[in-house]
Amino acid sequence: MKKYIRFIIVVLATSVAMVACDKDWLDPAPENQLVTSDSTFADPANATRFVNACYANLLTWEQSAFSWMGVASITSDNADKGSDPGDLGADKDQMDALTYTPTTISVTEVWKGNFQGISNCNQALANVPKFDIPQDLKNRLMAEAKFLRAYYYFNLARTFGDVPLLDKVVDSDNPADLNKANTRVPVGEVYAFIEQTLNEATAVLPMEYPASELGRATKGAATALLAKVNMYQKKWQQAFDLTNQIINGEVGNYGLVPDYATIWREVGENSIESLFEIQARAGLPIAAVQQFCSPQGIRGGEFSFVGNNGRDTTAFTGWGFNTPSQDLLDSYEPGDLRRKATIMVIGDTLFDNVIIDTAANPRYNYKSYVSKYEESWTGNDDRTNKNVRLLRMGEIYLINAEAANELGNTGKAISSLNEVRYRAGLGDSPASGQDGLRLAIWKERRHELAMEFDRFFDLVRQGRAGEVMRAHGKNFIDGKNEVFPIPQSEIYASGGKLTQNPGY
Repeated sequence: MKKYIRFIIVVLATSVAMVACDKDWLDPAPENQLVTSDSTFADPANATRFVNACYANLLTWEQSAFSWMGVASITSDNADKGSDPGDLGADKDQMDALTYTPTTISVTEVWKGNFQGISNCNQALANVPKFDIPQDLKNRLMAEAKFLRAYYYFNLARTFGDVPLLDKVVDSDNPADLNKANTRVPVGEVYAFIEQTLNEATAVLPMEYPASELGRATKGAATALLAKVNMYQKKWQQAFDLTNQIINGEVGNYGLVPDYATIWREVGENSIESLFEIQARAGLPIAAVQQFCSPQGIRGGEFSFVGNNGRDTTAFTGWGFNTPSQDLLDSYEPGDLRRKATIMVIGDTLFDNVIIDTAANPRYNYKSYVSKYEESWTGNDDRTNKNVRLLRMGEIYLINAEAANELGNTGKAISSLNEVRYRAGLGDSPASGQDGLRLAIWKERRHELAMEFDRFFDLVRQGRAGEVMRAHGKNFIDGKNEVFPIPQSEIYASGGKLTQNPGY
């Protein structure tokens, strides 16, 4: 048995998968029990567990929580470090000021989290074919792993640029494999690989699943991610065609929910708006994102309640990081319903009748708020029942609008843009001309996707990160800060074979 098989058994023992509407990802098997090679492949259920390990990586601290907030959100003009001045969150002051280095923890953990996800996916793709299960199930499981591997690589490509391209399990005894793991390839090759695997996944994945499999990757999810990947590469015709498939219902039944504010609440989970989200459950066995909500929770808060109704005076609180910036607050048009649905301020009455009387910071991310009164609550602050939305229809309409505008289809661009604006309580866009419409679409993306971990990468792909960041008081250096440093620990581990990004 190869060493990688022994490793994956540990992953299988703690992996979780979806079951029914209570968000049970398959109950994990007993931990720390040795499993022989024969029993691994003799049990058909283990094929699914290999793929469940690909999903389970989404729940980790490194992948979806504090470090990702630092890299993808606190760096941008939409968010501040927050918290108390003396509480740096290890390095969130560096992320806010763009002074991070190759030894900064958040950067290192984002690298490790995504490559761990890729490793899990490669393990699944190598081992699922060995099981004696129906071929259609085998094909579907492999398509799910390909979708998730593409997602992890998309994060790496837009964060670090050139990265090692690992399309199979790395054999530590094989010098060629080790060389591949320590060699960065041009980001264009990475994007080509992402596109290839997403096309393969889209051809196989179903449009929907039974309730017992709720949350698995669908044809719609793969199509949405492929559209986003094409947008990042300015492949406008592909992005336009793919988003039209989604909007027209060719890959599943999707649409905008009427009330924007409900998208991030428990009632909005797995709605018609959602193409893919991380499933979370805080009960036992725990299968929730590790500390997604608590780092962003209200810090030092005191609360009261409308009508009180005998309630105690507590609400969900946390560390107060990743707070919406004043600049973001001031940027909304009058009457834009998304502002109140995105940003909590002192004095606000929240949807569960909690009133924020005082707090350490003036603003907080409403999209990460968990109600102890109107939502299921198990008392676990570190792992809540909060699903994390990764791909949704609001963005699909805006990708469609941007692609249409770049292709010169002004009418379609305005139509898709206005679909998003109407839900936000706004009228028709006043923008005209291709340049004016482009700026209007970019502004709409800022507000539609605020605090959803896209703003920094949007500014970079739009070619205006330096201009916007410096106007916001951040020392963005052109030619350097478009990508993050390669972790120094990875360069050391490679024996110096991994190269560093310019400026670091």
